[in-house]
Amino acid sequence: MSHVQLRSAVPGYALLALALLAAALLFAQAIQQLYSVWNLQPEYSYGILIPILSVFLIWRDRQSLRGLPLTGSWYGLPLIVAGLVLRVIGQFGTMPALVHYALLLVLYGLVLSLTGPVLFRRLLMPLLILVFMVPLPPIFSEQLSLQLQLLSSQIGVWIIRTAGVSVFLEGNIIDLGTYQLEVAEACSGLRYLFPLMTLAFLVAYALRGPFWRRAVLFLSSIPITVLMNSLRIGLIGITVDRWGTKMAEGVLHDFEGWAVFMMSCLALAAVYWVLTKWSPAPAPRAAASTAAGAEKPAPALDLLKTIPRSFVIATAVVAVGAGIEIMTPERPEVSPARTEFADFPMHMSGWAGHRSALEPTVLDALRLDDYILADYQGDDGTPVNLYVAFYQSQRNGLSVHSPRRCIPGGGWNITSFERYQLNTADHRASWPVNRVLIEHGNQKALVYYWFRERGRRVTNEYVVRWYLFWDSLVHNRTDGALVRLVVPVPEGTNLSRLDARLAEFAAAAEEPLSHAVPD
Repeated sequence: MSHVQLRSAVPGYALLALALLAAALLFAQAIQQLYSVWNLQPEYSYGILIPILSVFLIWRDRQSLRGLPLTGSWYGLPLIVAGLVLRVIGQFGTMPALVHYALLLVLYGLVLSLTGPVLFRRLLMPLLILVFMVPLPPIFSEQLSLQLQLLSSQIGVWIIRTAGVSVFLEGNIIDLGTYQLEVAEACSGLRYLFPLMTLAFLVAYALRGPFWRRAVLFLSSIPITVLMNSLRIGLIGITVDRWGTKMAEGVLHDFEGWAVFMMSCLALAAVYWVLTKWSPAPAPRAAASTAAGAEKPAPALDLLKTIPRSFVIATAVVAVGAGIEIMTPERPEVSPARTEFADFPMHMSGWAGHRSALEPTVLDALRLDDYILADYQGDDGTPVNLYVAFYQSQRNGLSVHSPRRCIPGGGWNITSFERYQLNTADHRASWPVNRVLIEHGNQKALVYYWFRERGRRVTNEYVVRWYLFWDSLVHNRTDGALVRLVVPVPEGTNLSRLDARLAEFAAAAEEPLSHAVPD
């Protein structure tokens, strides 16, 4: 590995400062988004401590690290290039999480290009912990949250029944007879899971011994979180049954959450104790020789008198990327004119309807720009529920929520799911939809849903992401909507007739929808 020899370390430190500044400028918006997430989303509030912990872990081992030379590595450049490409995809594909991971790749690439593989391996764990400061992509976090809600609800209800309380569970709704408790997204356990996993990672890093022991300690944070959160839900259900809903509100509710997290930490400490007692740590290795003639670490101020050329090139690549970002003018997003859903007709070709409204808590979670929720009835008495969620912009992580992930949360089971071609008898309308049969107890329903994305009708969420990337890059547009139709399925009803009626309703709603959701 070739190096650049300097007369003093000042230019070396200036180059290091330039690399960090260029990376900060290139990812300034992503860093700002991360800071907002840490402040606004309680499950990630610990994130602001992660960079501090990473720096502390490196500083703690500074004496041993100074004894290793800065050999550099050209393998850092592919990491940087991959990070820059991922940043472009995430930015134009309206996936902020990809931009955040791109930031980590660029940072790792800069470190590897400076330190070389030997020193980089010593820094690997403090660098990997930075992954925990990045929020999960919504497509994963929403599904994880839903599954945790359902699992925690089931275990919590088992605890309530064990205490002799009669209770009925519908999805994530716990019915105590007098009261109904909803295991909302905020109670899914994510607020405990991510901080506890981070803590477990730190403890596993400090734990000496075989890898399997560290892995067991880290992975134990997952069942601990689920069980403790279920215990909290069960205790809330029991106390609400005996003393009313005040036991699930206000300061007491928040204190219960804090107490459960402390219990989770104690449970993690118990796992640590069992592992250390069951498999004692190996004896510490003898300290490195400090006899005369042994190579001494270079003074701190002289560390960067010799700079690997790989780091010089890596800094130049990041600096060029930052320069392009600064000089590229910001493009205002295109927002075509549209008709608001407040003007959506309640009478359409043999269908008459009336409006409904979403709950404020649901609106806070969806963060949509406009919507319609209405119940229509055809001339033959067929009822159809129409729901359309419109987003003027799907940047910064805002996007339509798939019913496939939301249906189980209401207690409904999906019995059939297929891609289906909607066709009317007169061939006025034809496009693909997701056709879903659902049931809840004795109730059954037929659901059609699809995504309207700037003139396209799409059924696959991942294809939606591709079109978001392409249209953002080419047309600077990210508006779009989810369209969902629901019709009850009474016992003995011919499904073919309901398919035909849904197709006729979709055809009747097509023209007003085209005004509210522009192509």
